[in-house]
Amino acid sequence: MAIRDDYEMIVGLEVHCELSTKTKIFCSCPTEFGGEPNTHCCPVCMAMPGALPVLNEKVVEYAVKAGLATNCEIARNSKNDRKNYFYPDLPKSYQISQFDMPLCNHGSIEIEDENGEKKTIRILRIHIEEDAGKLNHDEFGRGSFVDLNRAGVPLIEVVSEPDMRSAEEAEKYMRKLKSIFEYIQVSDCKMQEGSLRADVNVSVRKRGEPLGTRTEMKNMNSFRSIVRAINYEAERQIEELEKGNKITQETLRWDDVSGKTFPMRDKEDAQDYRYFPDPDLVAIKLSDEYINNIKESLPELPEFKRERYLKDFGLSQKAANFVTSSKYYSDMFEIASEKSNNPKAVSNWLMSDIARILNEKDEEPDKIPFSGEQLGELVLLIDKGTISNNIGKKVLDELFENPKSPSKIIEEKGWVQISDEGAIKEVVTKIIEENPQSVADYKAGKDRAIGFLVGQAMKATKGKANPQMLNQMFIEELKKQ
Repeated sequence: MAIRDDYEMIVGLEVHCELSTKTKIFCSCPTEFGGEPNTHCCPVCMAMPGALPVLNEKVVEYAVKAGLATNCEIARNSKNDRKNYFYPDLPKSYQISQFDMPLCNHGSIEIEDENGEKKTIRILRIHIEEDAGKLNHDEFGRGSFVDLNRAGVPLIEVVSEPDMRSAEEAEKYMRKLKSIFEYIQVSDCKMQEGSLRADVNVSVRKRGEPLGTRTEMKNMNSFRSIVRAINYEAERQIEELEKGNKITQETLRWDDVSGKTFPMRDKEDAQDYRYFPDPDLVAIKLSDEYINNIKESLPELPEFKRERYLKDFGLSQKAANFVTSSKYYSDMFEIASEKSNNPKAVSNWLMSDIARILNEKDEEPDKIPFSGEQLGELVLLIDKGTISNNIGKKVLDELFENPKSPSKIIEEKGWVQISDEGAIKEVVTKIIEENPQSVADYKAGKDRAIGFLVGQAMKATKGKANPQMLNQMFIEELKKQ
C-alpha cells in the first residue's frame, strides 16, 4: 500500500529468532515447544537464589552461523550483559543479553524492492539473549498465570538499520531472514509457535527531511499482521502530523481484529535498562580457527542455490526465486526432481497448486504434509500418461488431506487415465453426435470448437480420458464429417 507522495515511510525491524538447541542458553532444561506449564524449568531459569548460569556453547555457534550467513563481522571478543527491567514473566527482573559488544556486527542481506531491483538492507548487529516466560491470561478475568517453560530459551536478535521504505520491503526482508535461518538450520522459524517474531519500528517524514519520531510494535509473529500494522501506523502518524500534532516515541500494541494500534508504554532507551556486564559469566573469546570452521560448515545458501537451479535445471528466474525462498520448498523440489526427472514440472506444481493451497489454508511450506518422493511420483504418473493433469490436481488435494502414495490414491479412487483407443473413439463419436452446432462451428473455421468438444468429453469421462488422444481423435473424426 502506498502512502501520500509527499511523505516517506521509514521501517526498521528487530527480529527475535529462537535457536533450535536442545537445551536452554544458561542451563540444561529442554527447549522443546509445549509441555505442561512449568515442567521445563530448573533453579537457574527460575532465578532461584544462588543458582548460577553457564553459557551453552551451541548458542554461540548458532549465532556465529547466523552472522556469517548474513555477511556480518564476527567479534573475537564479546560478553554478556544484564538488561534490567521488570516483567512478571522474567523471574530475575533482568534479562541476560548483550549491549555494547555483540557477537555479530555490520551485516547485510539483499531483497528486491517494489520495482524488482536489488536492494541491500543493512544489519546493525546480531546478539544472543535469553527469552522470557509466558503469561497465560485467564479468560474469566481471575488473573494471569506464569509459565516459565520458555524462560531461558536461547534467542538471537537481528537488528536492522532503518533501510526499508514500505511494508512490502519489511515483509521481504523478514522472509529472507527466515529462509536463511532455515537453510543453516539454526532455528525452525515456526512463527505460530513464537520461534520467529519481530518488533517493528515505524516513522514517517516529509521527503528530504530528517528522520521522524518512531514508534514500536512488539512481538509480531505473522507476515500478514506485520504488513497491516506498518501500513496502518504510517497512515496514523501522517494523519497526526497533518493535524499539527507531534508523534510520541512509544511502544504500541497491534490489535489484529480492529486493525489498529494502541499505546502500551513510553518507549525505553538504552539508559533505561541500566546495562552492566553480567558478573556470573565469563567473556566470550573466539579464535579465527573457530570462526573459519563454522564458515566452512555452512550449507549452500539461497543465492547460490538459485544460481545452480538456473544453470543446472533451466528454471526461469521467477521459478528459481520461488523454489529457493524456503528450505522446505527447496528440499521438496530436489527430491521430487530426482524422482521424476522433470524439475520444471515440479517447480510448476510448487508455484501454482501447492502454493495456492497453502495460501488458502494460511500456512507456511513447513506444513506441507506429504514428501518430495510423493510429489515426484505424482509428476511421474502424469508424464507416463497414467493420469491426466486434471486428475493430478485431485490427487494433490488428496495428498494434503491424507498423504500416501499417489499410485495408491488413483487406484482407490479409480482415477487411472483412459488411453484405450477404442474407448476414446466411443466417447468422441458420442460427443460429436450430441453437439452438431460445435461440429458446424468447426467446419466454419472456428477452431475453438475443438476445445469445447474436448471439454465435454473430459466431463463425460470424469477427467479420466487422455486429453491429447481426445484432441487428435476429434480432429480426425471431424475431418470425416
